[in-house]
Amino acid sequence: MKNFLTKIRQVVSPVFILLFIASFVLWYIAKLNYTYTADYVAKLSIDGENVDVPCVVEGVGSNLLNHKIRIGSRLRIPLSDLEVYEDADMNGVPVSKVKKESLRKVLSVHLSDIKIVSVEDDPVIKVIK
Repeated sequence: MKNFLTKIRQVVSPVFILLFIASFVLWYIAKLNYTYTADYVAKLSIDGENVDVPCVVEGVGSNLLNHKIRIGSRLRIPLSDLEVYEDADMNGVPVSKVKKESLRKVLSVHLSDIKIVSVEDDPVIKVIK
């Protein structure tokens, strides 16, 4: 292994490797300024109940990366800001669901730096206070 590393050093200059890594970092930073559309799971806390809502979002790459990195942080949304309707699940048990459009509007207010294109499904709320 040492022989391999010494032969690589003879062929490739350490300055070349350093500049190659620097160019990759600068290229990646430049790509973060483009606008992207991505799938995003919004982690919400609606009146104390944790809900994960799949969404499609659009925004600048650096803002999308910022929201992806914030692991574990949940957005607190009061239930009074949302429109709720009663429905039944597959077993016939009555559940409360949040309308997608009202949730999209509230998410757009809280996540103002990215655009919420669509919310995939109506989130189920188990307990209404």
